[in-house]
Parts: sequence; C-alpha cells; structure tokens
Amino acid sequence: MKKITTFLIVGCIIFLISCAKDKDLNKFLSIEIPAGFPQPVYQFTNNQPTQKGFDLGRMLFYDQGLSKDGTVSCGDCHQQFAGFGNLDHATSHGVDNCFGKRNAPVLFNLTFKDNFFLDGGVTNLELAPLNAMTDPCEMANDLNKILVYLKSKPEYQQAFQKAFDSDEITSQKMFRALAQFQGMMISADSKYDQVKAKTAQFTDQELRGYQLFSAKCASCHKEPLFSDNSFRNNGLDITSLDLGRSTITSLASDDGKFKVPTLRNVEVSRPYMHDGRFKTLEQVLDHYQNNIKPNKNLDPLLKQDLALTDTYKADIIAFLKTLTDLTFLKNPKYSEE
Repeated sequence: MKKITTFLIVGCIIFLISCAKDKDLNKFLSIEIPAGFPQPVYQFTNNQPTQKGFDLGRMLFYDQGLSKDGTVSCGDCHQQFAGFGNLDHATSHGVDNCFGKRNAPVLFNLTFKDNFFLDGGVTNLELAPLNAMTDPCEMANDLNKILVYLKSKPEYQQAFQKAFDSDEITSQKMFRALAQFQGMMISADSKYDQVKAKTAQFTDQELRGYQLFSAKCASCHKEPLFSDNSFRNNGLDITSLDLGRSTITSLASDDGKFKVPTLRNVEVSRPYMHDGRFKTLEQVLDHYQNNIKPNKNLDPLLKQDLALTDTYKADIIAFLKTLTDLTFLKNPKYSEE
C-alpha cells in the first residue's frame, strides 16, 4: 500500500511538472515598438498574444485546406521572401486559376494601420482575412465550411485547446489567432533603420537618394512606416474595372484613389501599383516623371514637375533598397516550416 501511495504521489508530481512546463510554453508575447514608430492602432484588446496563439495563427496562415479546393493558402499570395507580397504576380492568383483585379499587398507592421486593403474596406485586423477566404477569385470558401474542416482535424482541436484553453473552434478564435500571427510581423531592421540607430552608414549614393526622397516622395510615403495611410490618386488611368476607394465610400471624389503603400521591402515586393502594372522601380519613377494622367482627382502634389532626372532616379532607387529588411524576410518564426 505504501509503495502504491508513493507511486501515485510521484506520478502526480510528474504530471503537475509536465502541465506547468506546457503552460510555460504558452507564454505571453508582447510587441516591442521600434524606435520612432507610432503607438499601435490594433491593441490586441481581448486577444493577448501567446506563443500557442501565434503558432495556431501561423498554422492557419499556411493551410491550403482553408480554400475551397485545398490548393491556396494565405501564404501562397503572401510570400515571406517578398515581404509577404506576391512576387511577380500582377494580381492575386486564387483557386481554379482565377486572377483577381488587385495586386496582393505586403503584410507587416499591420498593428499600426487603422484600415486594410487598397480601398480601406476593412478597419479591424481580425476581420482582414475574411475577404481572402470568401473572395471567389482567391480562396473562394464559405466560413461555415472552413469551421467544419477545422473541427474535423485532431491537430486543430489540440492547437485551439493549447491557444485558448478550450477545444471549441469558432470563427472568432480563428481570426484572433491569425491576428496574433500577422500582428506580430514587425519589419524594422533594414539598413535604413540601422542608419537611424547609428549602427550603419549610407553610401554617398544612398544618402543622395534619401535626400531626394525626403524632398520629393516623403509627403505621401511618410517615415518611419513609409506610408501616411491616406488614399490618393497618383495619375494612373481611371477605369470602371476598379475605382478604388470610391467602391467603399461611393464618392466620385474618391474615384481612382488607392491606399498609399508602404515602401519598406519594396525592392523585393514587385510588381507595383494596385494592378501590378509596373515590373520595376525604374518604371514606377518613369510614371511619376513622364506618364501622369491629369484627372479631376489627381493628387495636388503630382500636378508639379518632380524633375526626376535619370541620375536622381538611380539615387532614389539606391535609397529604396536600404528599406529591405533581410532579418524579417528570413526570420524562421514567420516561415511555413
């Protein structure tokens, strides 16, 4: 009897230690706000990030099973090596070989945004994935079918249990896990950031490019996020195929206006513009110098000659390449495996 009691006590101790270790693994995570960055807009209210919640979010992000035919994941259109954009795809490429009408935006520093997508149609990070999941040219699925799929997988039952202390799988928990993963994607360790931290120096050309950028581009692409999160008409042709911001506001004054994109990691996130029409940064700068189309909604800042000579363009591009954050692009915690 004494041996049995001792055995039970030892077993309980081992069990409690195991539980404690497992609980420790699901540690709380916090975002370190990079120097000079604004306060986050998305505060993770009622969604405190944990390691297990983050892991579940990553699992969901890379799961093609969330699409209608099991062929497309979030990660297929948002590739880490491209700043979580879609390298060399003009527009998103979804199920049934369907191509959407817009270029897939990069995904990082999302907690500092108050709206999402090129038209600002979503204002909460937790709801942003719903569009891709249900869009007929992206993942083309139904939310109820996604939940049925998740509930059928023992690995998801276990992952939700670890992340939320409950094996109940709901859409809210799914979106919150994705928000934990995507919200923790912070890109702030480029050469530009290192220069600001005084741990690196620009080359002469990069410095000239930075000075030109500050004079000619920074009004819209405001540091340190390199976007002011506004909606502007930048002189592309306005077509009924995609009127941009006005599809949300129904205001004619918003026709042809799209979100000013961040320029962080722009070197690796080609092609450019809302429809991916430009394959190179040189083509982008050529547009701003030579091909702006006047229209009633054209941004006032673009009604003047930017005087971008070929030398100036080369210098600006040299600076833009200092915004490439290799630490972020290669960070294994954001990768599929």
